[in-house]
Amino acid sequence: MPIGLFWFAIPAWMAAHGAGASDVGYVLALTALPWTLKLVNGFIMDRYTFLAMGRRRIWIIGAQMIMIALLVGCALIRPDVTDILLLGMAGFIVNMATTFQDVGVDGLAVDIMKEEERARASGMMFGGQAIGIAASTAFSGFAIARLGPSAAYLLSASFVGVITLYLLLLRERSGERLVPWSAGDVHPRNRAIHVGQWWPILKSTVVSMIRPVSLFWLPVLVVRGFHYGMFAGVTPLIGTGAVGWSEVHVTSVVGSAQLVAGVLGLTLGGWLGDTFGAKRSTIAMFAALMSVSAAMWFSVANWGEPAYFTAFVYAWYGLDVLITVVALPISMRLCDPRVAATQFTLYMATANFGTSVGAWVLGFSRESSGLPLMFVVVFALHLVGLMLMVLVRFPRRTVVEEQVAALLAEGEGPEPAIN
Repeated sequence: MPIGLFWFAIPAWMAAHGAGASDVGYVLALTALPWTLKLVNGFIMDRYTFLAMGRRRIWIIGAQMIMIALLVGCALIRPDVTDILLLGMAGFIVNMATTFQDVGVDGLAVDIMKEEERARASGMMFGGQAIGIAASTAFSGFAIARLGPSAAYLLSASFVGVITLYLLLLRERSGERLVPWSAGDVHPRNRAIHVGQWWPILKSTVVSMIRPVSLFWLPVLVVRGFHYGMFAGVTPLIGTGAVGWSEVHVTSVVGSAQLVAGVLGLTLGGWLGDTFGAKRSTIAMFAALMSVSAAMWFSVANWGEPAYFTAFVYAWYGLDVLITVVALPISMRLCDPRVAATQFTLYMATANFGTSVGAWVLGFSRESSGLPLMFVVVFALHLVGLMLMVLVRFPRRTVVEEQVAALLAEGEGPEPAIN
């Protein structure tokens, strides 16, 4: 919900009310910054938790309650389109809370998913996320146009509140507590793999991250994030500038594209991963994204055509979700379950760093005449990502998880080996 609001609805509102590329890029860069810093979140979550409620669930619930409070605060402060610093700080603070929720969900997925579930689970995670972003973008854009930004902040807070109530009814693993004061106990597997000390967490994370295959994976993630930061800013600028649409029309198209992308992630993304594997599917997505950048570079004269712009929006949103879904199992396989939140967060923070860089680079394009060059930059970086995927041999299974499961016959997850 905050992503749809701060990444798309607010920038579209800014662009429609006269904000330039530098202002939009500045706000987007601050909004994306917490996602590059969330590696700290992973260390905190792996070190501290309330195991009786699971390793991640208490963090997810707490983070979403803070998100609600911050969104209500934004509605009361009501920064205007000219208050660039306030808008950037609002995006930064709300997204900082959102990163704790995101890290908790990612760590939980690595903890409980079997290898054969990961492609489908990836589709559910990011397909569902895309659908949520689509709903938030569409409803927030409508609320801003009719009632102003404060209404959009309150609407997002209401959605997050509903999901928080939903989380209070679920357990991570059987036998755990629903709330701190209810009956339940720590699950044996969580008790066995929880490290709970800073030095072992840091050591295990560093050992996993400096493996050559992990180091080659990091630039792929940077490239994957770069186009998101770039295209998220380019979309409202072209829509309101070259096409001449209002922010309502732009957010409507963006929301529809995000919805379709979410459905693709839920359906096609998991199927691609299961059928062709993570590596080959990721290569195909990089090639498709390069085609989109090349098409936009060679057809600047067509940018003002509504149908052409709409096709661009649908294409890049759909491919962004698909490449995220099909590549996610590789990040999961590289993670040590003992420090899953920390290591997975480092991978996601790397991609989000690329997003921030993409938004920051967009800030250099102060005039619309500089936008075509941005597509050349994206194309070149996608080529780098494609070459790394072709040349590097990434893992097919998670060795550490199988070792842990073999030692814990009572633990959930993959079937233990029989000695």
